[in-house]
Amino acid sequence: MTSDKDLSHVRQDLAPSGTMRVGLNLANFLLVNMNKATGEPEGIAPSLARELATRLGLKIEFLPYGTPGEIAEDATSDIWDLALLAVEPARSEVIDFTAPYLEIESTYLVPEKSQLASIEDVDQDGIKIAVMNKSAYDLYLTRNIQHATLIRSSSMDESFDVFVAQQLDVLAGLKPRLLNEQQRLKGSRILPGRFTAVQQAIGVPKGKTNGANYIKDFVKEMLASGRVQDIIDFHGIKGVSVAQISS
Repeated sequence: MTSDKDLSHVRQDLAPSGTMRVGLNLANFLLVNMNKATGEPEGIAPSLARELATRLGLKIEFLPYGTPGEIAEDATSDIWDLALLAVEPARSEVIDFTAPYLEIESTYLVPEKSQLASIEDVDQDGIKIAVMNKSAYDLYLTRNIQHATLIRSSSMDESFDVFVAQQLDVLAGLKPRLLNEQQRLKGSRILPGRFTAVQQAIGVPKGKTNGANYIKDFVKEMLASGRVQDIIDFHGIKGVSVAQISS
């Protein structure tokens, strides 16, 4: 059990002002939404952050970001103390991540007359893939796509609009979001399987060792106790899975 003395080191390292500044990725509607009445964030990510702040005896301030790429860009600017976003090798250069606490499948949506039948069919010369710029799945595709062309947009909404307006071959995205988009586009199909699973975690700017170690233990405890699943169930979120506990 962590002593109060140890917690003081964690608090000083993580949030020396006494207020924990938390970066939230508003682009991921599965994890966070803004309450229009109160202006406060709600969902899985804010709930985890609030529980962590309570345990540490810290006040909390949420910093909403439009995209995860913007969060990562601020990692070295002392703007946020911790953030909830997807784990990615490029981001790990400046962010110290916990183990993932949940996963979200990423796959492809294709239009009605598409001849593409599988995930493996997509990476061909001439195929154009609509994707949200600097999303976790964009970073994955950037590393792995060898023949198809990625057409990047600034948001999920814009990537769908570009996919339709420019009659692109494929729309990449989180499966739960693509299920919604499928309802908007008559005859469209989601290809079976996934090209990756986006793993969501808590990140701390590099150099905050005491804070990072405490949060890593916090996430392991939340997973082992079933608390992550409880939070998912409380918010009624479908399409996400609790991450496996790492050994």
